[in-house]
Amino acid sequence: MNTESTLQAVHAAPAARRARPPKRKTRITIYLDDEVLNEFRNLSERCGTGYQTLINAALRHRLAVPGVENSLA
Repeated sequence: MNTESTLQAVHAAPAARRARPPKRKTRITIYLDDEVLNEFRNLSERCGTGYQTLINAALRHRLAVPGVENSLA
């Protein structure tokens, strides 16, 4: 590879970069019962999915239930 082609590759690289996807998650601190956390961690080991992903999925599933606003209070 000669110097000219190296310079062309370097200058072309920024144009080839993809834009970052919009941020969809926020880092938080939350306290959960030890039993709840242990169950999600055990489930995580059995199915191979991260326990935080499983907790997020469970919360999404619960929020998708019609009439959930009335039962959360």
